[in-house]
Amino acid sequence: MAITQTSSTTPTQDGLALLGRIFLAALFIPVGFGKIAGFAGTAGYIASVGLPMPQVGAAIAIVVELGLGILLLVGFKTRLAALLIALFTLAAALFFHNYWSMPADKVMINQLMFWKNIAIAGGLLAFTAFGPGRFSIDRK
Repeated sequence: MAITQTSSTTPTQDGLALLGRIFLAALFIPVGFGKIAGFAGTAGYIASVGLPMPQVGAAIAIVVELGLGILLLVGFKTRLAALLIALFTLAAALFFHNYWSMPADKVMINQLMFWKNIAIAGGLLAFTAFGPGRFSIDRK
């Protein structure tokens, strides 16, 4: 027996998808603007964890957080944008919140931040899987 899937959603589902996109974008877009204003500080922070090419990393962070965050907000190329932001968020969790290798006084906050990033990535993966809803440019 074949399982068929319909692509119709209810207005409530579409409204919740829009609200979810707004909430997630509200996390990324302002931070992306902040990284433009504080580019040198961002590059310095990236360098402080030992990642190579910190200026390139800062530029990538701006593109992801600001550029892809805006795409997520308006619902354009949503599945791809959500996937790329999810991968970025997972990488940020691993490189910047690796609580398992930190001194005891930094473990608690970084463990919280690590799992917050994992949860955010999970929400983004749901948009990757199910799309942005009808209140979007993609309208799926």
